[in-house]
Amino acid sequence: MTIEDYTHEAVALLSRLIATPSVSGDEAKAADIMAECIAAYGLKPQREGNNVWVVAPGYDENRSTLLLNAHLDTVRAVDSWTKNPFEPTLDGDLLYGLGSNDCGGGLVSLLQVFRLLIQHPQSYNLVYLASAEEEVSGKDGIERVLPLLPRIDLGIVGEPTEMQPAVAEKGLMVLDITSRGVSGHAARNEGVNAIYAALPDLEWLRTYQFEKVSDFLGQTKMTVTMLNAGTQHNVVPDVCRMVVDVRTNELYTNREVYDTVCRNVRGEVQARSFRLGASHIGIDHPVIVRCVEMGMKPFGSPTLSDQALMPFTSLKLGPGASSRSHAADEFIKISEIRHALQVYIALLDGKSIT
Repeated sequence: MTIEDYTHEAVALLSRLIATPSVSGDEAKAADIMAECIAAYGLKPQREGNNVWVVAPGYDENRSTLLLNAHLDTVRAVDSWTKNPFEPTLDGDLLYGLGSNDCGGGLVSLLQVFRLLIQHPQSYNLVYLASAEEEVSGKDGIERVLPLLPRIDLGIVGEPTEMQPAVAEKGLMVLDITSRGVSGHAARNEGVNAIYAALPDLEWLRTYQFEKVSDFLGQTKMTVTMLNAGTQHNVVPDVCRMVVDVRTNELYTNREVYDTVCRNVRGEVQARSFRLGASHIGIDHPVIVRCVEMGMKPFGSPTLSDQALMPFTSLKLGPGASSRSHAADEFIKISEIRHALQVYIALLDGKSIT
């Protein structure tokens, strides 16, 4: 088979997936398709929930292991679609459909790359994983399946990066901060206004800058995105609640940022989770060195992916453009899939991954 043949099979599989709604948490039918396709290729798929994976024949625990990963779930279609989001529509080089770009292009490309790589002896083991619930960082997604996989030394995540290596990815933490006062009648000088009590915390969150600045991700950023207080116009509010969106660079853990916030604000601070940390791979890693030698440009990604849940070294590298993700009339270019296959093979076939 030629690259054109593998491209054709990738597009055919992607078209089937587009026609099969797979919103996060409801990916069973898409997982069925992936398992069926992998089996049809003469491989032995495994499944946990709606996560489907395959380990290349000849696994040797003494070798390093490379994970090729992309997710099969999608967000919900926005109302501004002008096409049927579940009807794969080919228009010249463009294939329209929900999930085509995020992250169907990477999903089907990496499966074909897996098939190509196992045709020749490699110095590493190979695992392909189609994961669920990525769009919501769900507990039944990659986090559920990772304990069942072999030890992974390097992961390549097929998110749309225009086939440029994302060597760092911001983490995410959501904080709930509560300021308390004392209720009273607004017409009299009574009570302690919880909104006013929250003002110093709001100002600190607005102006504080973390010292460590990443070359690829810039500063760790905190943004107050929600504020709620009061019950009616004539009652001094006794509680003011705010929600803070925190995007960490790779130089801070979520716990370190949380501790800094707790030391500096007066309100009660609760983190919804610490599990979605920032990711980073050194620019001196052999795979990144080869990327640069091939003319690619490393960059930092502000968007979250399953990398946040990977306890091993990883990078994002996939066809498509992040700007199309979650947008109406989402599409992938057939030429992008073809190019991705060529780049992945040049990067990985016969090469070392550690």
